[in-house]
Amino acid sequence: MPRVHDLCARIQNGFRARLHQIAVPDTKMNLAVSNIMYHEGFVSNVVRGNHQKPDETYTPTTNDNVATRRLWLTLKYASDAPVLSRMNCVSKPSKRITLTVHEMKDLTSGRRAKGVQPLQPGEIAIMSTNQGLMEIHQALEKNVGGEILCRVR
Repeated sequence: MPRVHDLCARIQNGFRARLHQIAVPDTKMNLAVSNIMYHEGFVSNVVRGNHQKPDETYTPTTNDNVATRRLWLTLKYASDAPVLSRMNCVSKPSKRITLTVHEMKDLTSGRRAKGVQPLQPGEIAIMSTNQGLMEIHQALEKNVGGEILCRVR
């Protein structure tokens, strides 16, 4: 499974450098995490492109161009301040943290679960479940547990 650590670092560094757009490798994991961040309002646009710029017209990914394909994220700022203040990984390759539905309810209601600090207001957690990647509140609605990948504040 591709790791989300690289994506967290690239996005956080892009916001710290006050960049307008950043390019990340085009993988299914990066696309899913980027779409969640788009729907939650942390980035303003997600488009595919090559390693130089976003595509103006649709270009399919083939075996010939797979190495140069990127996802271009347009970073979002409010009153010249970054919307995202912190994005960090929770599960690591050396210690994967899986949560049950009950433990996820604890996290969202202000209690610790398996050594993970509770979610603060305005913070989201991205979960990897057997139904795909989703935000922790979506996972609670669907009543599925899974591995907690990262937190975005």
